[in-house]
Amino acid sequence: MGNAMVMTQYIRLTPDMQSKQGALWNRVPCFLKDWELQVHFKIHGQGKKNLHGDGLAIWYTKDRMQPGPVFGNMDKFVGLGVFVDTYPNEEKQQERVFPYISAMVNNGSLSYDHERDGRPTELGGCTAIVRNLRYDTFLVIRYVKRHLTIMMDIDGKHEWRDCIEMPGVRLPRGYYFGTSSITGDLSDNHDVISLKLFELTGVRTPEEEKLHRDVFLPSVDNLKLPDMTVPPAPLSGLALFLIVFFSLVFSVFAIVIGIILYNKWQDQSRKRFY
Repeated sequence: MGNAMVMTQYIRLTPDMQSKQGALWNRVPCFLKDWELQVHFKIHGQGKKNLHGDGLAIWYTKDRMQPGPVFGNMDKFVGLGVFVDTYPNEEKQQERVFPYISAMVNNGSLSYDHERDGRPTELGGCTAIVRNLRYDTFLVIRYVKRHLTIMMDIDGKHEWRDCIEMPGVRLPRGYYFGTSSITGDLSDNHDVISLKLFELTGVRTPEEEKLHRDVFLPSVDNLKLPDMTVPPAPLSGLALFLIVFFSLVFSVFAIVIGIILYNKWQDQSRKRFY
């Protein structure tokens, strides 16, 4: 591990109040090939029985300071988003326990699906019980040789626990680090105590240098993201009636024309016979 840069020391992104929004971004882009970001954070509030939210996000994106609906940042972002989601929006949520950490790589064409808690586009995730803890909570995002690893220390044991591991992640250099949060009808205090960025000094062979050359658009190898196009709306009763009506008219018209042509062909056949 190489040099470290402390990006901030304690900031409250949102208070435990409704309809609040906050963000923090570094001023200059990052041009490191391999890096590690350690996030010391705290989420706490008065809400109980899942009546709290919405969580915070950590970003490595092309654009900075672009407020929007995705944990306080813009939708259809370009880069990496890591989400500490504290409230399940999907009604029939049975497969996972919240709070939940997930990650998403976006090339600017995908929307974050709030109703499904980002499931269609996530790289992976894990449960992370991080609210109202008496000890410190940490998240680390490590990017080395196109390999993305996300770990957490939320048990008070000072040990990293695996959450997400994804090879073949291609992130361009020159993007910005940031963190953001937003509250709606439900709320929490979302505090970022520190952000520490480390340069990782891994040895690369000439083959690896060639393989891991600079990329210009975020992507993930061998991962087909779902089609995010909106399905067509179902036909109304009037539209269905018109389609059936004109189909019948066309069929009758085609039968009449066919009968007329057949009669003419028979007449011509009789004339040639006599």
